Amino acid sequence: MSQPLALEITGLRKSFDRPVVVDLDLRVRAGEFYALLGPNGAGKTTILRMVAGLLQPEAGQISVCGIDTAKDPVAAKSVVAWVSDEPMVYDLLTPLEYLEFVAGLWRIDPTIAERSANELVDWLGLRPHANERCGGFSKGMLQKVALAGALVHEPSLIILDEPLTGLDAGSARQVKDVLKQKVARGVTVIMTTHILEVAERMAERIGVINHGRLVAEGTLAELRTRIGRETTLEEIFLDLVAEETEAQASGTTEAAA
Repeated sequence: MSQPLALEITGLRKSFDRPVVVDLDLRVRAGEFYALLGPNGAGKTTILRMVAGLLQPEAGQISVCGIDTAKDPVAAKSVVAWVSDEPMVYDLLTPLEYLEFVAGLWRIDPTIAERSANELVDWLGLRPHANERCGGFSKGMLQKVALAGALVHEPSLIILDEPLTGLDAGSARQVKDVLKQKVARGVTVIMTTHILEVAERMAERIGVINHGRLVAEGTLAELRTRIGRETTLEEIFLDLVAEETEAQASGTTEAAA
């Protein structure tokens, strides 16, 4: 029996002043740590925002844990956590107050919410600051509070857009440890990052996006096989993006001719 899918995208499209996502097909298995890589402007954040229900696609289908996001957007959002690279929390609340507030929005039983909040505060090293107002926190601290808020309702799919931005080495390790523990419990994590060493160490599979298209996908070993040499993910990524960009330029030239 095949492994169930946490995310299934078919024929996804989105444009702004230009096409940003082009006929994208993508499948991520339940309990998988998946890294979505691409240069700036490749369409990564747009894709993930559509999955999280923050943007509407022009065409295509998105299914999250078997839920069609167009047919039942509320149910789909209830199993998803979204964490952007710009943390947004309420300055006047403490981390524990913020987690209580978020849990209330999800209508979580207060006893369960309190247990989950305290577990997240400890996991993320926030205990010394649990009763301090968030307004005085650094960006790295705010990022950890935002991550805790995203996880308090025990989502099945965690979407992270550059989650390590602004974190020092110690905080980054805490976040990575939390994510590893979540995956070990069967939660699916999809992450974008420009820190390729993190993707190389943590991701089970890697997808490379360029010009809104999935240009390559697989394990690190499979991607190495594709380019024909044993090398780092950074070299693989640069080679794949250059190859696709060259193909796009060639296609444009031929069409113009």
